[in-house]
Amino acid sequence: MLEIDQLHKAYGDVIALDGCSFRVTRGQLLGFLGPNGSGKTTTMRSVFSLVQPDRGTVRWNGSEIDAETRLRFGYMPEQRGLYPRMKVAAQLTYFGRLHGMSRDHAKTAAGDWLDRLGLTDRADSRLEQLSHGNQQRVQLAAALIHDPELLILDEPFSGLDPIGVEDMMAILLERTARGAAVVFSSHQLDLVEDLCEDVVIIAAGKVVLNGAIRELRARSSHRYLDIEMAGNRNDLARSFGEFEVISSGDGRLRLRVDDTTPLEPLIHRASELGKVRQFAYTPPNLSEVFREVVER
Repeated sequence: MLEIDQLHKAYGDVIALDGCSFRVTRGQLLGFLGPNGSGKTTTMRSVFSLVQPDRGTVRWNGSEIDAETRLRFGYMPEQRGLYPRMKVAAQLTYFGRLHGMSRDHAKTAAGDWLDRLGLTDRADSRLEQLSHGNQQRVQLAAALIHDPELLILDEPFSGLDPIGVEDMMAILLERTARGAAVVFSSHQLDLVEDLCEDVVIIAAGKVVLNGAIRELRARSSHRYLDIEMAGNRNDLARSFGEFEVISSGDGRLRLRVDDTTPLEPLIHRASELGKVRQFAYTPPNLSEVFREVVER
C-alpha cells in the first residue's frame, strides 16, 4: 500500500501541497485528478524523492521509502525522461539494469515490451527519430521493464492515438490484475471514468474529493436532465427557464437540476410540447463532478 500522509510543500510564497493525504492499495487503479497547478506532479515526485516535502510522509507497506524500495517502483513523468539520441532497445535495457536486472534479463524484457507495444522494428532507432506517440510508448516500457509493484504515471495518454490509448488502458488494467498499485493523472476524464473505479481529486494542494466514482456521482446534490423532442424546437429552453440550461439546440435540451426536483411535472410539461424522443435523468459524470468540486 502507498500512503501519502499530510504532505506540505511550499516554493517561496507558492503553496504546492497543503496537507495532501490519500492511499492506494495493491491491485487498485487510482485516477489522480486536479486542475493545472493543483499539486499532482509535486505529489508524484515526492514518492521518488525528486521533491522533498516540507512536512508529511510517504510510506510503502507501512515504512518510509528508501532507495532499495524505490527500485521496485515505476515512474512515467509527463515530461520526456529519456535520452533522445540513445537507441530504443539499448535505452530500455539500460533502465532495466538501473533497477537491478541482469543484462540478459533486461535485454529480453526490452524486446518483449517493444513487441507488445508494436515497436520491434524501431528497436535500433534513436528515440528522437520516433513520433511523439511512439516516444510515449517507449517511456511506458521504461517504467514497466522491471515489473514494478507500484506504477505512477503523469498524463500517460498524452499524444497517443485511439489505438495507443486502448493499448495503454489494457496494460494498466493488466498491471492491477497482477497486483500492482497504479496511480495516474490525466485531464482526459472520460478515459479516467472508463478505466478507474476510484479517484482522488486535488485542488490548491488539498484533497477535496476521494472515493469510488459511482459513489461520488451519486453523492452530488445535482442531477442532469436530458430531453430530446421530435423536430427542431427552438422554444425548448424557454419552456424550462427556471432551471440552469447546460446546452440547447436541434430539439435537445440539457438541464442541471437539484436531486430533489420532482420529475413527473417535467415529464408532463415536455409531453405537452410535442413528441418526446428521450427523457433521461442521470447523476453528473466524472467531468461534471470534477467541475463542481473544483469550482466550489
